[in-house]
Amino acid sequence: MAGHVSDAVIRRLPGYYRHLRELEAAGVTSISSQELGERMHLTPSQIRQDINCFGGFGRQGYGYKVSELKGHIGEILGLTKEHRVIILGAGNIGCAVARYPTFSREGFKTIAMFDVAEDKAGTQVDDIPVYHMDSLEAFLTENVVDIAVLALPKRNAQETLQRLYDSGVRAVWNFAPTDLSHPEDMLVVNVHLSDSLQTLSYRMAHRAQ
Repeated sequence: MAGHVSDAVIRRLPGYYRHLRELEAAGVTSISSQELGERMHLTPSQIRQDINCFGGFGRQGYGYKVSELKGHIGEILGLTKEHRVIILGAGNIGCAVARYPTFSREGFKTIAMFDVAEDKAGTQVDDIPVYHMDSLEAFLTENVVDIAVLALPKRNAQETLQRLYDSGVRAVWNFAPTDLSHPEDMLVVNVHLSDSLQTLSYRMAHRAQ
């Protein structure tokens, strides 16, 4: 079904999941499309259209059961199964990703990190072992990996992505400051940290105009 859903709807799904998780933690049991829309700065009709892309989970006049809708959206996002993750690059970004607590709670389990620095191989980031980059292929031969996080300099990113592809990894979360070329059967999401900061800068510059 997701193949018929627009990218805009898919981009909003994590927001739904986050707000519903917060509502559930606060003890809220049900919510209307009006109330959810106010939280997310969306219209009630947009809320209903988005959710109806995946089936009718609410009842007219009663709204949505928070825990039930959160569970459905979690399934849609693939959060009901564990994803095994490796991080390539044990610098500041790589370590920040490794230590981010929400990932493990949502089923993203980091099983290893890799780095080219000799002094980092054999160490740990919290309880995650760090290996030398030279051992990447051997590790991937012996371990199932669902997602690779690239926290590498631009100069190393494209070659490393090819190594991952050749070893069977088909999903990459890329923090390297470049958009990577990749085969059609590989999923790559590029994260440009400076883009959102530049967007904020633009809005600040034009706020008073």
